[in-house]
Parts: sequence; structure tokens; C-alpha cells
Amino acid sequence: MTNTFQLSTAKLPAEWEPQDAIMLAWPHEATDWNYMLNEVQACFKKIAAAIAREMKLIVIAPHIDKIKKQLQDIDNGNNIIYQESDTNDTWARDFGPISIIDGNRHLMLDFKFNAWGMKFAACLDNLICEKMELSGIFDAQRINCQDFVLEGGSIESDGNGTILTTSRCLLSPNRNGFLDKQGIENVLKSRLGAKKVLWLQHGELTGDDTDAHIDTLARLAPGNTILYVKSNDPHDEQYAQLCLMEEELKTFTNAQGEAFNLVPLPCPRPIFDEDRLQLPATYANFLITNTQVLVPTYCQPDNDRQAIDVISKVFPNRSVVGIDCNALIKQHGSLHCITMQIPKNFIKNK
Repeated sequence: MTNTFQLSTAKLPAEWEPQDAIMLAWPHEATDWNYMLNEVQACFKKIAAAIAREMKLIVIAPHIDKIKKQLQDIDNGNNIIYQESDTNDTWARDFGPISIIDGNRHLMLDFKFNAWGMKFAACLDNLICEKMELSGIFDAQRINCQDFVLEGGSIESDGNGTILTTSRCLLSPNRNGFLDKQGIENVLKSRLGAKKVLWLQHGELTGDDTDAHIDTLARLAPGNTILYVKSNDPHDEQYAQLCLMEEELKTFTNAQGEAFNLVPLPCPRPIFDEDRLQLPATYANFLITNTQVLVPTYCQPDNDRQAIDVISKVFPNRSVVGIDCNALIKQHGSLHCITMQIPKNFIKNK
């Protein structure tokens, strides 16, 4: 059973609200990236450079001096914060702090990370939030929520009380199997300030090992908008599930009872690994920063351009930048999965 911890006036900011920093956990020899380390570090560096040119970047790694050398040409001495810590892997979206505003308090909720239902090792990654608090980076209090498993990629917030998620992920028995759907919803309401929880019953990408993280499928956006993955190919094995997801989205309303403006994103053409298994490429896995939207691309000029054009219309006041993320999907994630935004007024000495 979860403890009685509650927040009286909690608000989970939308990703497009003002931010202090973006967090990255750097790939190294002891991660699953070891066999393709140069390739993936080059991808991480492109993402880091795009972030660091406009705002602070927090880089977590076990051997900081090595990373400083890699990033010295994009670091002006003030825009990158280095945090030395051992890590199992690089999926900061899922083990990073979930930042909450409760009245005038800034809180980092440190939920348990068990690697998507105990699929992989997570003992080091689950300690990251505590280590970051001890380092003194944050002007915020860490709240221990280790009685509940929750990954940042499994929830979307509009900043006004609406939380979007998937039943397949949050109801996974290897996460919080001691709670039923209502029990999990109560936690989201008491700790994240959710007024309404929207549960997608359908939708999952082939090759996804997160149990249908929402940030691979459908994203909340300004103007009461949902950007979602749509397949137009009946031969695509994802087609039926994504069609059912689209029909569900049409029935959803936000916490204020308003229907959503639904904007479809294209599906990349199937991309396969060396064993001919399909990888979970998706344009929904974009990152929103203060002035940009960083969009994963997959060396498919027609689809890449279409996705960037669609996202540009939803975010007219931000630059929309495509970054080749073919390296990232080889480990079944993408751009949003490796990042975690830290809202405004959460970082010291900005």
C-alpha cells in the first residue's frame, strides 16, 4: 500500500512552460551502448549542443572529466552543469525527477524506477534523484516517493490538471500490481495534482519495451492539442491499434470538459535491427524547450519533413529542429526518452 503522502495544491507543469534546464545521462562503456558508443555519443552531442546553445544542460556520468573533453567545444563555461554519478543506462526521462509546484514550494518527486517492470537493471539509476539533491544543484526539495513506480515517459500533463497515460503501462503488474486502476489514479491526483486522468486502452509501437509509454504515442501541446501517431498503411502491424487509439482520442476531454484539437503525426517507415526486428521509431518523441522543439528524425526526408511541418504549426513561436536519432532507436528509445526538463526556478545560480 502507498503511504499517505499528498500535496494540497500540486501542479505538474506542462513541458512547454518555462524551464531552467534539460537533463541528460551520458552513454558510457558500462551501458548497453558499449557496442556502438562512438555512434550514440555523437548523437547525444548533437542533442546536447542544441540544448546548450539556449539554456542550461545537466550532464550525468560516472567519469565527468572524459565527458568535459567531449563537450568542451559546446560549453562556454557556464551552460553545462556536470553531475558525477554511476548509471545503469541513459533514459533520464524515466528516472529523472518529476518536478511539481505545490503552492510556492518547488518539489522533486523521486518515484521508484524499476526499469519498465523489472526488465533490466535499475539500481544505480534509481538513486540519481537523491544524488542530485545532495549535490546542491537544485533549489527544490526532494520528496521520497519510492513506494510507487512511475516513469516520466508514461505521463503527459497540460499544466491544468489533465494527465494523459496508457493502461498497458500504468496497470502493468510488475510496476504497482498491489493497486487497481482507481488506486493508481488516486496517487496521480494526490501527488501530481491531476484533476482528470485520461487512460488510453489502445496503441503500442512494435518493438517498444516500455509497455506503451505515452510519449511514444500521443503528446499534449498548447491550445488544448494532442499530437498523435497515425498510420495510413493497413499492412503496418501497428495500424489496427493506432486506429483504435485515434478513436479513443476523439472521445477525450480535458479537466475543464473541453474536446481536444487532434493533430496526426506520420509514422516513419519501418526500421529494423540486425535481426530484422522492427524498432519503435516515432516522431511523437520530441522534446520541448524554452525556444525550440527538438524532433527525432530517421533519414526519411519525406516523413521527417512532414513531421517537422506538422509540429511547427502547433508550436509557431518555437524553432523546430530535426536531429537524426537512428542511433537511439537501436536501444528502443528516442530523443524525449533520454531527456528530462527541469522547470523554471528549480536550479540554483541560474
